[in-house]
Amino acid sequence: MTKKLEVQMIEWTGKPAYQQVAEQLRRRIAAGEFTETGKLPSLADLQATYGVTVTVARDAIRQLRTDGLAVSHQGKGAFLTAQAADATKLAGPEAAIAELREQVARLQGEVVELRERVAGLEGK
Repeated sequence: MTKKLEVQMIEWTGKPAYQQVAEQLRRRIAAGEFTETGKLPSLADLQATYGVTVTVARDAIRQLRTDGLAVSHQGKGAFLTAQAADATKLAGPEAAIAELREQVARLQGEVVELRERVAGLEGK
């Protein structure tokens, strides 16, 4: 039985279409959609699902490979990596909390840097 996808089509957001498709795939990975087989949709499936060109579909998979979430095997397709499997474990509120913690830590570092710069400017 094939599960019907409710997919949001790519929009004119100013963000490149391949990034939008990659984000949609990341959401689906996080939701555990591909964990049974580990295989990502084919380029043709991505084209049909998202209404994009083969170039956009290929670039979306390339982005997932760059992010360490997928590997490709010529003639076989693209598959999830162990890192992607770990991402599915963090899906849900835990993932959002982890992301927020990372953002807070990064912002704290930026605030310290800005304080030092301001202190340097005021001291001159």
